[in-house]
Amino acid sequence: MLHAMKTEMMLRKDELQNKTLRSLYFGGGTPSILSVDEIHSLIDEALRYFSFDKDIEITLEANPDDLDQQFLKQLAGTPVNRLSIGTQSFFEEDLRLMNRAHSASEAESSIKRAQDFGFENLSIDLIYGSPTSNLEIWKENLNKTIELEVPHISSYALTVEPKTALENWISKGKVISPKEEEQNREFYYLSDFLKDHGFEHYEVSNFAKPGFYSRHNSAYWKYQEYLGIGPSAHSYNGFDVRSWNVANNLQYIKKLAVKDLAKEEELLSQEDQFNEMIMIGLRTIWGVDLTSLKNKFSDKIMDHFQAEVKPKLEEGILIIEKDHLKIPEKHWFMADGIASDLFLV
Repeated sequence: MLHAMKTEMMLRKDELQNKTLRSLYFGGGTPSILSVDEIHSLIDEALRYFSFDKDIEITLEANPDDLDQQFLKQLAGTPVNRLSIGTQSFFEEDLRLMNRAHSASEAESSIKRAQDFGFENLSIDLIYGSPTSNLEIWKENLNKTIELEVPHISSYALTVEPKTALENWISKGKVISPKEEEQNREFYYLSDFLKDHGFEHYEVSNFAKPGFYSRHNSAYWKYQEYLGIGPSAHSYNGFDVRSWNVANNLQYIKKLAVKDLAKEEELLSQEDQFNEMIMIGLRTIWGVDLTSLKNKFSDKIMDHFQAEVKPKLEEGILIIEKDHLKIPEKHWFMADGIASDLFLV
């Protein structure tokens, strides 16, 4: 796998226009597929083709059960300086429902261990609106997060995916289906609580202490180019081409063994680009840059946009601040629905 990823990086080094990296992200199942030495080797390989910003953010995504003492000790000797930990919850019942491999005690101890090894720039994922939870348990989850001094939180409502154990349990009446009104209540409690503790709510599902915004995710939200290396990785040229690598590890390795890229790509239409800019922009505190929108799209598209936006501005569901279209935070829970009303179809 390591050799294939290095080969892909070499073959695709010219796809990025900006040769100075501000963010490097090791996601998915990286800790279980690659050793720490291999992660270090990939960082060195990236330095062959790109320069690093002086305060580059290098993130490793990991689950609590990945972060044992030996792994963290080795990782501390690499340039990795940020960890994104898939905590999900500090309650056993929640974790069992979500079929997580780690326990509630591991969720907490992995964060403390990471901090002991010098990793202060931490992000954790938390899930709200679970049938095994309620507002009081959610409050305890958030209190634990503050107690642990984690500076970045990504938090999502539990969704029931098709053909999962959760869907099966709900259909058999073993657990109740998540209730939107409860999720709505927990979302707004989350936002108010974290702001009271010094966090900035900078994207619908993301909260950070000042200086701890995720550079990696912010690049997505600001339509910047990015290059994904490895199975299933996605890339975007910042304009109109999106690509993705095959998910199958063996197929990925076989293709790159003969220096053939294992990827597919699509050319994004004007409609696709418009819809993405609306969807992503309206989920953030930055909103949608109206000047960029006018410069990028045709009069026909902008006429549609103006017609759809006008009634929502009158209702107060949308506002304009400094030439940026935004959703007031009190309506953020419904952001995706509001954005989809503006889509070109």
